Amino acid sequence: MQTTLHGSQVTLRPATAGDLPDLVRIRRTPEVYRWWRGGKDLTAEMTDDLGNPEVHMLAIEHAGMVTGAVQWSAEEDPDYRHASIDIFLDPAAHGHGLGSDAVRTLARHLISDHGHHRLVIDPAAGNAAAIACYRKVGFRPVGVMRRYERSPDGGWHDGLLMDLLADELTEG
Repeated sequence: MQTTLHGSQVTLRPATAGDLPDLVRIRRTPEVYRWWRGGKDLTAEMTDDLGNPEVHMLAIEHAGMVTGAVQWSAEEDPDYRHASIDIFLDPAAHGHGLGSDAVRTLARHLISDHGHHRLVIDPAAGNAAAIACYRKVGFRPVGVMRRYERSPDGGWHDGLLMDLLADELTEG
């Protein structure tokens, strides 16, 4: 069981099957689906993620409501050890610093409690709001991954690989 984490505005706690209706609703919003698309059955897909021991999904709560999810996974090979983060947030909660608070809170936990010296995140290269959010936490662009991810229209879009070294984490 994972720990519940507290940021300055958000609480991150292990996601449960009871969170799925809210999380699926958020994932289906056009603003989120554009960047976080999925298969035809998002409920089944997210249920699989909840049962995957390599994916650690945390519900993001603000003011007592589920407003999104942040998840992480780790590369444990000692020569390449690092953790990766992914996040989606309800569009109604955008622009209030909740995303950067969630990413910062999880990053702090991964560095302090799991001993990771390096974290990565890979937003779509065209997702300017996400990139700005991650920069606030201290992530830096590493490079563009060309035609990295399938778009909702069936084409491909570029991804931006960003990383954060432990001593670069910024406080909000």
